[in-house]
Amino acid sequence: MFRGVTHLALDNKGRLAIPARHREGLARQAEGRLVLTADPGHCLLLYPLLAWEPIEQRLMALSSFNEKIRALQRLVVGHADDVVLDGAGRILVPPALRQYAALDKRVVLVGQGNKFELWDEAKWLERTEHAVAFPADGLPPELDGFSL
Repeated sequence: MFRGVTHLALDNKGRLAIPARHREGLARQAEGRLVLTADPGHCLLLYPLLAWEPIEQRLMALSSFNEKIRALQRLVVGHADDVVLDGAGRILVPPALRQYAALDKRVVLVGQGNKFELWDEAKWLERTEHAVAFPADGLPPELDGFSL
């Protein structure tokens, strides 16, 4: 289970050092084999390979005759890239994915259960501000009665 927010930096070659607290779990789950892909929200998703494979299979089993589904398949599966933890616990974020998510130097790695989101730091801070500013019409009905 991946959780927590970590502010990090990409090096000049586009490598990201995975926080030590997550390295062992990633190494154990997928022998360091991961999949990095685009998310419609303009961040990146980082999955252990074994968690990614059923998602890819389900997505590709959907009808490509529906243009919205086809667009999602192109985005998510088309951008998917296999990455491997190196000996120093880093992954290389491919240039096309860095460009898609507008990642420069400062980034944020956000644990989301079975995966991580990778955000440009400024975009993440902006998203966080919007997340706590609830609209006038309140919370979605799915959250009625939910409490923390």
